[in-house]
Amino acid sequence: MTEHPGFGAMLARLLDHRGLGGQDLADRAGVGEGEVRAVLAGDGPGAELLRRLAPALGFHTVDLFILARRAVPDDMAPLDATAAPWVKGTVTTAVRLPAAERRELLRLVRSLPKEERRSRFTPRPIMPLAGGPGAWVVRMLQYRNLTWTGMATTLAFTTPTYLSAATYGVIGSGRKELTPRLLTDFAALLGIDARDLAALTGVVLREVPPPPPPPAVDVAALLWAARRLSAAQARHICELAPSLRGDSRGAHGPSGQRHDQD
Repeated sequence: MTEHPGFGAMLARLLDHRGLGGQDLADRAGVGEGEVRAVLAGDGPGAELLRRLAPALGFHTVDLFILARRAVPDDMAPLDATAAPWVKGTVTTAVRLPAAERRELLRLVRSLPKEERRSRFTPRPIMPLAGGPGAWVVRMLQYRNLTWTGMATTLAFTTPTYLSAATYGVIGSGRKELTPRLLTDFAALLGIDARDLAALTGVVLREVPPPPPPPAVDVAALLWAARRLSAAQARHICELAPSLRGDSRGAHGPSGQRHDQD
C-alpha cells in the first residue's frame, strides 16, 4: 500500500511553493505560530485550526478538511444530494452562455433563500480507503455535489478531459494516475490554482499551465454556489438557464446527459 504524505507535509510543500513560512501563515490565520509548527511537524490539525487556516490560504474550508483526512462537518456539505442532476444540467448550459448571462445565472443562484437541510449528505464511498491525490480531488468534486456522471459531463463540457463516469471512481481509488493534465482540469472546476493543487498533491507540472478559460472559472463559482440549493431550487435554475440565451431546446436535466467515453 502506497504511503501518502500527511497534511503537514502537504502544507509545507504549499508554503514552500508560495514562499511563505510557518510564522507568515500563523499571522494570516490569527493563530499561534506553535500551532502551525506542530502541524508542519506532523500533528493532526484540529477542526478549529482548519477553519482558520482555510481563509488564510485562500481555500474553501471543506477542501482542507478533505486534505487533512478529517470528516467533513454537516455545515460544510451540500444541502441536498438529490439536487446533483439539476446542478449538472445547469452548469452544462452555463458553459454555452455569454459571460454576462453566466454572471446573471450565478447571481440568481446566490439570491435564492437557503432552505432547511432535510437529510445528511453522504457522498459515494471511494474504494479502497487508502486515499491519495486522486481520492482527494475526486472527494472535493463530490462536495461540489457532483456524482461520477456529473464529473464526467461537467469536465467534458468545460475542459479537454473526456472520460467515462466510471473512470472517476477509478481515479478516486488510485488505480488511475492523477496526471498533470487531469490535475489542471480538476483544479479549474475546483476553483484552485493548478500550481497550488500540484504542490499539495505532489503531482509534478512540467510547465506552467495556462489559466483556465473564463467559462470554466464561472462554472467553478456556479458549482460552489449551487451547493446551497435544494433539489426544487436546482431544478428551477436548471429549467430557467436556457432562457438566458433565448434557447427553447431545454436544459440538460437528469436524462439530458452527454455520452462519455474513456
